[in-house]
Amino acid sequence: MTSILIIQLLVNLLMTNSFHPRPAQPEAIVESRQLVVVTAKSWEAVDGELQCYERGSSGEAWRAVGELIPVAVGRNGLAWGAGLHEKAIESGPVKKEGDGKAPAGIFGLSSAFGYVAKDRAAGIKLPYTQAVATLECVDDPQSPYYNKILDRKSVNHPNWKSSEQMLRRDELYRWGVVVDHNAAREPGCGSCIFLHIWKGPGQGTAGCTAMERSKIEWLLSWLDPKKKPVLVQLPRAEFDRLGSVWKLPERIRKG
Repeated sequence: MTSILIIQLLVNLLMTNSFHPRPAQPEAIVESRQLVVVTAKSWEAVDGELQCYERGSSGEAWRAVGELIPVAVGRNGLAWGAGLHEKAIESGPVKKEGDGKAPAGIFGLSSAFGYVAKDRAAGIKLPYTQAVATLECVDDPQSPYYNKILDRKSVNHPNWKSSEQMLRRDELYRWGVVVDHNAAREPGCGSCIFLHIWKGPGQGTAGCTAMERSKIEWLLSWLDPKKKPVLVQLPRAEFDRLGSVWKLPERIRKG
């Protein structure tokens, strides 16, 4: 009788593991040697903190680089975005186009942009694009160019009804980093997400993450595509919940 019970327990254990596998560390974090971590107090919070980390190889521990940087996220806080993390999320809102929320999750940081010519951005190692008057990021979910940054002059029949002008009349996009959110360009899941210059503390964005000009200038000088940089952006409770699973560095607290 005892043997039968043991066998039944082993079968149940195997079935449980097969249907509910343990979550694994995302491959993007395994391969990365540069990590940009943004945390906010809650899903609804506008203010947050950014800390950079680096390591020599994937087997080493993360070490903090630079200072803790104040940031502002979406004017309506955060929501799970489409990135390099699992889609099956236990709780929290899911990002949609026009919701005023910055995406939560793991995202590549693939390229940079700014107002100056490329030869004046020599300190930037990421692929760099100068924002000219005709450079736009399409945020129209009905357009085949949705979530693409392109020069309007390069398109024979520009059919989008709305877009983000990359050369603005203010300083917000003087320097920026493209966040690889919704890389599959699924209509309505959110578009045109960047790291850029802020209006000021407490002033949320349409869905980007923003900071002081001097801070993003430092960030741009540090980011290196050879080190496969990724952004991890989460409310603090989610960071604490997923930190050990994703093998994230311990969150640095201000003060």
